[in-house]
Amino acid sequence: MALPLSFEFFPPKTPEGVEKLRAVRQQLYVQKPEFCSVTYGAGGSTQQGTFDTVGAILAEGVDAASHFSCIGATKASVREQLATLKAMGVKRLVALRGDLPSGYGIGGEFHHASDLVAFIREETGRDFHIEVAAYPEIHPQAKSPEADLQAYVSKVQAGADSAITQYFYNSDAYFRFVDDAHKLGATVPVVPGIMPIGSSTQLMRFSDACGAEIPRWIRLRLQGYGDDIASIKAFGLDVVTDLCDQLRSAGAPALHFYTMNQSAATLEIVKRLQLG
Repeated sequence: MALPLSFEFFPPKTPEGVEKLRAVRQQLYVQKPEFCSVTYGAGGSTQQGTFDTVGAILAEGVDAASHFSCIGATKASVREQLATLKAMGVKRLVALRGDLPSGYGIGGEFHHASDLVAFIREETGRDFHIEVAAYPEIHPQAKSPEADLQAYVSKVQAGADSAITQYFYNSDAYFRFVDDAHKLGATVPVVPGIMPIGSSTQLMRFSDACGAEIPRWIRLRLQGYGDDIASIKAFGLDVVTDLCDQLRSAGAPALHFYTMNQSAATLEIVKRLQLG
């Protein structure tokens, strides 16, 4: 049986970027994704671009999930955005606390993603399928592993339908997280987030920022390749395909690819898994 796939994009900043992403989406649609999600900048800084990209995906006949963050938001602003998305035909949201813009304290009427999930449910009932974020290797701002797990459980109790994880390269972290969540009664599907490896410097920078661990053996191999891009990409394909295979074999419900608005690596991994 085919494993459901979904793809994540970020809103392009230039007309050239818009056209390039349109072509990338067409290449990825061949895999018949369950949906495509579009990210949201710190403090809602890309809101118009996010909604424009979501609208384009829907117009192409594919389900689109809008990221939806609540930092600095008011109930009135969230209500207005929900109405806009509903009118567009969006049926799926990725509800997040969101990143703080630099130099910004927590403001607005929502301090946690669980507050946002609860509000969306109160306002819109079952109009939206709500995804939330999960952190198998613990959110970088969490006070403790226990507090992080409890924050996740609170989002599920508030009404989340499923979760998408931060990317990781250690499948044990994912399975441990799912087991721990289940023990606390949070039994919604947890979809692994998959980050193809195309550039070692970009990967190190992202991972340091978001708390994703790069296992030492992967880090050292990548460093050993230096500027040999072809070897980095070939090694990355092997590592990530093997990770996806482990996840699939042990019962992961789906795979969600962080595409970085590129198609080649994701398509090659899917092909190697014989999912497409």
